[in-house]
Amino acid sequence: MPNKTQKVKISDYLIEKIQAASADHVFGVPGDFIISWMSQVEKSSLRLITTSDEQGAGFAADSYARLRGFGVVAVTYGVGGLKLANSTAQAYAEESPVLVISGAPGVKERHLHPMLHHKVKAYDSQLRVFQELTCAQATLTDPNTACSEIDRVINTIIKSNRPGYIELPRDIEGLEVDRPAPVKHTQNIGETHTDEAALEELLSDTTKLLHKAKKPIIVLGIQLVRFGLVEPIIRMAERLNIPMATTTLSKSAISEMHPNFIGVYAGRMSNQLVSDTVENSDCVMMLGVLMSDMDMGIYTAHIDPKKILHVTRERLAIGRHLFEHIQSHDFIDQLTKIELSPKEAGAFIPFSAMKKPFAGKDADKITNATLFARLGECLDESCAVIADPGDALFGGIDLPIKSSINFISSAFYASLGFAVPAAIGASFADPSLRPIVLVGDGAFQMTGMEISVAVRYGLNPIIIVLNNDGYLTERLILEGQYNDITPWNYAGITTMLNAGYSAKITTNKQFTEELLAAKNRTECFTLLEVILDRLDCSDALKRLGEQLNKIVKN
Repeated sequence: MPNKTQKVKISDYLIEKIQAASADHVFGVPGDFIISWMSQVEKSSLRLITTSDEQGAGFAADSYARLRGFGVVAVTYGVGGLKLANSTAQAYAEESPVLVISGAPGVKERHLHPMLHHKVKAYDSQLRVFQELTCAQATLTDPNTACSEIDRVINTIIKSNRPGYIELPRDIEGLEVDRPAPVKHTQNIGETHTDEAALEELLSDTTKLLHKAKKPIIVLGIQLVRFGLVEPIIRMAERLNIPMATTTLSKSAISEMHPNFIGVYAGRMSNQLVSDTVENSDCVMMLGVLMSDMDMGIYTAHIDPKKILHVTRERLAIGRHLFEHIQSHDFIDQLTKIELSPKEAGAFIPFSAMKKPFAGKDADKITNATLFARLGECLDESCAVIADPGDALFGGIDLPIKSSINFISSAFYASLGFAVPAAIGASFADPSLRPIVLVGDGAFQMTGMEISVAVRYGLNPIIIVLNNDGYLTERLILEGQYNDITPWNYAGITTMLNAGYSAKITTNKQFTEELLAAKNRTECFTLLEVILDRLDCSDALKRLGEQLNKIVKN
């Protein structure tokens, strides 16, 4: 007799598929439409991490996904789901594979009750919002297709490295259905094969460009990171003696101690030696680079378009010559096999050989510049720097990052409040890493209380609050009272939480001593409140403010 078809609960099938996608944790906030599924998660080998707010859960899942390759956030319908719009938009913009699970009113309830709590306009209003923010969506209203829809959404997330959305009605998730047969993955509908003739033409033109070039350079972009294509490019650079840079968004795509690494390129926001090396190159290979205003220094980059080889999954071009019907990963694979003579030795200065920034005298008042200089001296491979937008990010452009997983930021979408909850996600994604959070006082007031989650779960991030009395980036763009915030006693947070260690920092020596002590204090979180002058900022942020000021005034 044939075996009976195996049955599985839809809720259990979703849990299985999350685990198969490499996630061991789910971040979220409970609510009546999701709490039943959360109960099932707690009974499984997944670990449920509840945060103080839904946006914090979304940011935590995002940073988790950047380190693990897949992250999950689960919330209730309406009031929970719509709070995730911002963090999901960031994950989409910066190509982070996050699964958003929203509980939802039951299918039968929707027919019987036109006005259930948390509803906005129509029962599919939230779904339509997430259609704009995700690469794939499913509402599991039909139990017969629920499992296949779960597979479709998760597979699309993994394939595209962008977030997806599943809406789970509470009268559906507990139903038993036939377990689907394993699916043999085939080419997706709409996916094109590489045109071999076009690929051959692009490789021929690229080889000629590289052969002719005396000062080529590779700029490693975020798409190389997300799709695991950095290593073959590094080997190519080593073989041909070509220098490499990253953009702000892809900082730490490579160990910054690598002898071919020259620094972060962000137009005129960069160290001048870095920007000159890139912009004077006669062949700039922008591989996986998103040519955004942030990565190009608010378009202060000055590179002759004719010298650019630009490769993303959306665009392959040399200068203004576009090549169509070529899969970028096929081109990268062939690019790394190009045979050329190595370029001249000593043609570039590696980042590791550049002059170290001045760390200031011990007794002097701490400044933005001396803070980052001293922080750089204390970093090692056990540290993961997580930077909020603003000078927490721009001041950190030249921090010496030792490993390719040791810097996380929102450097394109630039959502304030990312860093503190991101430290929660990073702590669970890789417990061997010690998060060092760089966050402005304004951003800390948005999501900083997620530090209570660290207390609950015994995490030990080091949080450095840059207290310059308000929104400094905006002050540099256009001053006004709207840039002021209510002063907080940030160092007093340990008293309120009855946990952790904190200190208020005013001198260079004090910062170094407290940071080194914090690295040795592993049993709890540390918060260092660094008091900075109101307009004290990095040179990069000054240049950014000047550019944005011109745009605003025009």
